Amino acid sequence: METASVLVAADKFKGSLTAAQVAGRVTAGLRRVVPGVRVETLPVADGGDGTVAAAVAAGFERREVRVTGPLGEAVTAAYALRGTTAVVEMAEASGLQHLPAGVFAPLTATTYGSGELLAAALDAGARTIVFGVGGSATTDGGAGMLAALGARFLDADGKPVGPGGGGLADLAEADLSGLDPRLADVDLILASDVDNPLTGPKGAPEVYGRQKGATEEDIAVLDAALAHYASVLGPEHAGLPGAGAAGGIGYGALVALGARFRPGIEVMLDVLGFAPALARATLVITGEGSLDEQTLHGKAPAGVASAARAAGVEVVAVCGRLALTPEALNGAGISRVYALADLEPDPAVSMAQAGPLLERAAETIARDFLR
Repeated sequence: METASVLVAADKFKGSLTAAQVAGRVTAGLRRVVPGVRVETLPVADGGDGTVAAAVAAGFERREVRVTGPLGEAVTAAYALRGTTAVVEMAEASGLQHLPAGVFAPLTATTYGSGELLAAALDAGARTIVFGVGGSATTDGGAGMLAALGARFLDADGKPVGPGGGGLADLAEADLSGLDPRLADVDLILASDVDNPLTGPKGAPEVYGRQKGATEEDIAVLDAALAHYASVLGPEHAGLPGAGAAGGIGYGALVALGARFRPGIEVMLDVLGFAPALARATLVITGEGSLDEQTLHGKAPAGVASAARAAGVEVVAVCGRLALTPEALNGAGISRVYALADLEPDPAVSMAQAGPLLERAAETIARDFLR
């Protein structure tokens, strides 16, 4: 019989375990049943929060800088660097995690710090930048990011417009002539699992505004302000896939920074070295906290399973809760799922005990697939 070689390529269990912790727990469970099994771990992410952590786990160097947070305060943000490739996660600078509990600023939250984070990567010599966008507290179309990189957004009196998407309603002139010239020589890859346009019924304010504290009135204001912003900067980019990612920061990157959009999990699998690891594997274990409809739309487990199926390697998944039919899972290339909810039905207990429960699930995988 062929010696089993397992590749654990799972995303985080949000609120419970990082992707690296998931990999560690799965490995421990497998080896409890089959002590000598060969296990390779490759924590993955899809461009959203956890992307820098996944890059660091794969051997990138973690770099920290002080930048402007979404509310204008100073925050510490990290990016990852290996050689001349940087992985920058906009949520590190402009994410919801920087908002105090219950505090939102849907009209004024800024992506200025994301621009400062990109500038830090340029300062470190990055020539390729993977810009993971997701988990933002902002809906400013990337105007703050562009301002940090040298652009000027002026009102009719020639004064800078206010921060956030709300301020863009007053925009009269966008001057991009001062943008950092180094950007012209960088391959900037917009990595996202979101392909929404900037505005309209599927646009950033309507689809994602409420989770950032926007009222129905705020959403209408933001949608109109972003549409006006796009009319000044370049409406032809507003409908592109990814323009609506992270409160429209995708649009700012596409229209002004020459970014190219790629599904986040595809980019990250390339950057993390998934293909050679897959070539060594006889079984792949993927997963995330919740396997649901969203998973099928560009989330990490779907990307891992798609690549593994194309290579003829069997895939099983672990998750906290499962909300997909066997048909949907089969269509995604996942042959079996091991859900923590089957071991512990109380969601609060399951989240608190995710590590030990995941080890138990991995023991069952070992008995089912490695014996």
